Amino acid sequence: MSKTVVGAFPDHHTADQVVHELEHRGVSDKKISVVARHDGHTEKGHPTGHGTHDLSSGLGWGAAAGGTVGLLASAGALAIPGIGPILAMGPLAATLTGAAAGGLVGGLMDYGIPRAESEHLEQRVKEGNVLVMVQTDSQEVDKAKQLFKDHGAHDIYVH
Repeated sequence: MSKTVVGAFPDHHTADQVVHELEHRGVSDKKISVVARHDGHTEKGHPTGHGTHDLSSGLGWGAAAGGTVGLLASAGALAIPGIGPILAMGPLAATLTGAAAGGLVGGLMDYGIPRAESEHLEQRVKEGNVLVMVQTDSQEVDKAKQLFKDHGAHDIYVH
């Protein structure tokens, strides 16, 4: 049975590390979602030849490794009521596109996260935190939670 582990990370760099670690563990980019506030500065291409996205203060997903290319391809900037522009990547991006009128809370609820937790996570995004979500089987939930804890995630939820 599939579960979703979600955590709010204090900065973009830490969220980036978690995404790369999940990919290193063999998690498909089709199972990883990221949501962060977006100040309009998105950078693709890096002098070293590695593609990156610069979210707000500099979250970079290097396209050189693994499934990150899929995350980059699925990135989308959305205007979310009450938050403003965000950048969403992964499967949650499609859910948020359809739920933009309902805000981030509505999109997270459509994704299976209860209202109270969705509201709390929306507040975290407003504060500048980055949400990382991973869909995993029941046997891997504890490993994902531990990875999130080890990287300083706030508000780790499992659904």
